[in-house]
Amino acid sequence: MRSRYSAFVTQNPDHLFRTWHGRTRPKEEINTGYGWIGLEIIDVVAGTEADSTGIVEFIAKNVHGDIHERSRFDKRAGRWMYVDAEDASN
Repeated sequence: MRSRYSAFVTQNPDHLFRTWHGRTRPKEEINTGYGWIGLEIIDVVAGTEADSTGIVEFIAKNVHGDIHERSRFDKRAGRWMYVDAEDASN
């Protein structure tokens, strides 16, 4: 999760593409946006070395407004891949 946030901050869509699960990854170029100012991890479910799935709830702070979501990850060939997310701001 932190590496993906860093990719948004440094405007590195290639890293986002490589860490996005192939079945949910968009076909168009990934927009990294701008104005990222902080990341707060709220909760982590599973996601240890022994797990094959994990969930990270976080708030990504941005000058244009915060994003609060729960992201799902799958481990493929020893690497964590972003699958999808749900809005957790409710």
